Amino acid sequence: MKYVTCCGLILGLLALAPGGAATAQTQPNPAPAPAAAAPVSDTYQVGAGDLLAISVYKEPELSRVLPVRPDGNLSLPLIGEIKVAGFTAAQLQTTVNELYAKYVANPAVTVMVQEARSKRFNVVGEVERPGSFILAQPTTVLDSLALASGFRSFAKTKRIYVLRTLPNGSVTRLPFDYTRVIKGQSSEQNILLQPGDTVVVP
Repeated sequence: MKYVTCCGLILGLLALAPGGAATAQTQPNPAPAPAAAAPVSDTYQVGAGDLLAISVYKEPELSRVLPVRPDGNLSLPLIGEIKVAGFTAAQLQTTVNELYAKYVANPAVTVMVQEARSKRFNVVGEVERPGSFILAQPTTVLDSLALASGFRSFAKTKRIYVLRTLPNGSVTRLPFDYTRVIKGQSSEQNILLQPGDTVVVP
């Protein structure tokens, strides 16, 4: 009995001591790791700022990882200046392969968008994770709200809207009623976002 009582006292002291079991249980959970960047779609058009990986099989001196310059161009060995903005990775792969065929026998070129940086949208207001997000895949308003980790307690979900800048420079406001959309109503409001759009959750 004395042995059991003594052990009980020791365990109780350890639980109360710094670093003991009770202290460990009250430690906050570690922050979740950031989500990996989504791969770009096959129809993604390269823009200024995107990071491209251009690989020529068995020709390491010709392979490069380069950001697209503000003028939409890249400079590659032997080829020189090449316009890449506005083209998909597959289209660029064909073009670069044809250009290197003038200098290399049977080149095998691979072009990948390593980081999509040029096309972004914003989610602001009463969401858990407001911020700027890469528009690498077709993304609806509902998708954007999921990326922003949902709503805060006082979000007015019936009064969400999208701010979009039109080609003439004017800004239009597109309504989005979350409550109706998730019920299968007003589905036309769940539009695909465009680069530069801002989803506002009041």
